[in-house]
Amino acid sequence: FGVTKTKTGEILSDNFPETAKVLDKVTILRSLVGRVPDHGLATYHLFTGYPQTAVIDYPQMGSVVAHELGKRGELPPYIAVPNKNAFAGGTGFLSSAYGPFEIGSDPGNAGYQVRDFSFPAGVNADRFNRRLAARQIAEQNLRAQGIDPNTLETMDDFYNQAQTLLTSDRAQAAFKLEGESAATMDLYGQQVVGLRGPDNRFHPKGLAERLIVARRLVEAGVRFVTVTYGSWDCHVDVRSNTLDQMPALDHAIAGLVTDLDQRGLLDSTIFWLTTEFGRTPKVNKDGGRDHHARCYSNLIAGGGFTRGQVYGASDATGAEPSRDAVPLEDLLYTIYHQLGIDADKELLAFGTRPIEIINNGKLVPGLIA
Repeated sequence: FGVTKTKTGEILSDNFPETAKVLDKVTILRSLVGRVPDHGLATYHLFTGYPQTAVIDYPQMGSVVAHELGKRGELPPYIAVPNKNAFAGGTGFLSSAYGPFEIGSDPGNAGYQVRDFSFPAGVNADRFNRRLAARQIAEQNLRAQGIDPNTLETMDDFYNQAQTLLTSDRAQAAFKLEGESAATMDLYGQQVVGLRGPDNRFHPKGLAERLIVARRLVEAGVRFVTVTYGSWDCHVDVRSNTLDQMPALDHAIAGLVTDLDQRGLLDSTIFWLTTEFGRTPKVNKDGGRDHHARCYSNLIAGGGFTRGQVYGASDATGAEPSRDAVPLEDLLYTIYHQLGIDADKELLAFGTRPIEIINNGKLVPGLIA
């Protein structure tokens, strides 16, 4: 691959020409340090800030944000587009009420529809309301029997959330793409999918639509949104595979950053682009690159993070940080700080055991404006 210079004078791969145009609005971190080059273990570490153990299950970052900041508006505080990552853990020792709402469908697919967003067959609004009344009577009986009130409150949260999603036009509108202009869809790169790339393969669909839905959810008050976009595990033929993937990613990154900035949302919204680890400096015998956690890059924008900088550096091969190494725990700690959450705060596991949101993390002042 070649390189291109950005308007800030930094060097970027020439496969990211659109991202290069918005580098004055983002920070690229080139010295992130993970712990383990294993998909499942690294993903769990990424989402929770803790290594996975058999003793304690730690909550995902989105669940902690939902717990600490609460709901804002009619929508759940934590939503996964299209689904949560299977390796990312769950709510851990927090209530299941703080788990993500999964939309269960890819916004980039024809016939996209959020899962369980309409009444079941044979159930109209009147029948639905009668069922709610019956549930309330049953719940009153359970409370009279001395059932754990925390369990009942969690059930109430689920039912109230479901009722809102089923009956609120405003809540449902946040998930829809129909109100978006063709110009916005093109800004996010919808025009580059469906084109044939190297080896006559099509650029994959879906990322533009997923990110637009994510932006709409944030506008509607959702606290934390995860968007997954896979197929980067290139152990074989890394060159052709990444060339297929990069145009859609390039346009989507630049589109989201530009859109958030134009709408006045970038300063109050953190956009974090990450993987669970990087790739080995050396190409293997199959023309691919394997797992490498000791040094890799991230992109982060908005929310008070410095605009227009490249932070840290790797050595000449990309194997190890050469300056300003940032352990993953420190980056998570800094993101929590920018969200207004004290990552040193102790949450109670099992009712009595205090556990810090991030253990042994520290703020990275150089990332903050």
